[in-house]
Amino acid sequence: MLTSLQNPLVKSIRKLHQAKARRSQGQFLLEGTHLIQEALATDYPIQVVCYTPAWEQAHGDLALALGQRAERVEPVSEAVLDGMATTQHPDGVVAVAPLIQRVPDSTIHSVGLVVETLQDPGNLGTLVRTAVAAGVDGLWLSTDSVAPDHPKVLRASAGQWFRLPLAVVDDLGPLLTGWHQAGVQLVATSPHAEVDYWAVDFTRPTVILLGNEGAGLSEPLQRQATVQVRIPMAAAVESLNAAISAALLLYEARRQRSEPRPEPS
Repeated sequence: MLTSLQNPLVKSIRKLHQAKARRSQGQFLLEGTHLIQEALATDYPIQVVCYTPAWEQAHGDLALALGQRAERVEPVSEAVLDGMATTQHPDGVVAVAPLIQRVPDSTIHSVGLVVETLQDPGNLGTLVRTAVAAGVDGLWLSTDSVAPDHPKVLRASAGQWFRLPLAVVDDLGPLLTGWHQAGVQLVATSPHAEVDYWAVDFTRPTVILLGNEGAGLSEPLQRQATVQVRIPMAAAVESLNAAISAALLLYEARRQRSEPRPEPS
């Protein structure tokens, strides 16, 4: 059993709290039973697992499965587990997994999602969870957004992170230009738009553009949108949470696509 925070493996795992270390090591941290179960369910590779004896006793079948799938399994003390986790009250298990690029196909078949300069990891994780539930083709994220492998992003996604093709893009502009040229509809929300979001034809191949929590979408990307829509709100409310805005548009698109189409006359 590992009992010292100075153990080389423990120190290496603790470094994964920082984005710079995740980049240099090519790894990220999974915390908690549910997130690790989702990694196993999607056949995502796991390199290292550390758990306390109490956790192993409570989750014997999962511990056995991890022993068969992970490259390395280490029992650790409660104090060491607490030191490796970013949460205040970890449930007894953490794991290390390799960073694998799951780049989405740039051909939009139904609905895609572009997110620019999103800063809050909870927002991004919720957005990922919503995108998977709504069945999007993929998510494209600007490089100045919160890191998609941030521990809070993974936790807020409730494990759906493993099911969403996601790309981090240096310059979103050329990507939007290519979609426009291919006939893809580019939809952005704007408080100045005259069209309500439910009036848009989401049965067409569509990409929804979302911006920063406070400033919204940048002016260059706003100009590239082919459709500007509004989300009607009471007068006292200036804006909605980015993940909530995404949910409204994505589920309107899902509703339209699930409705039976009229037979041709």
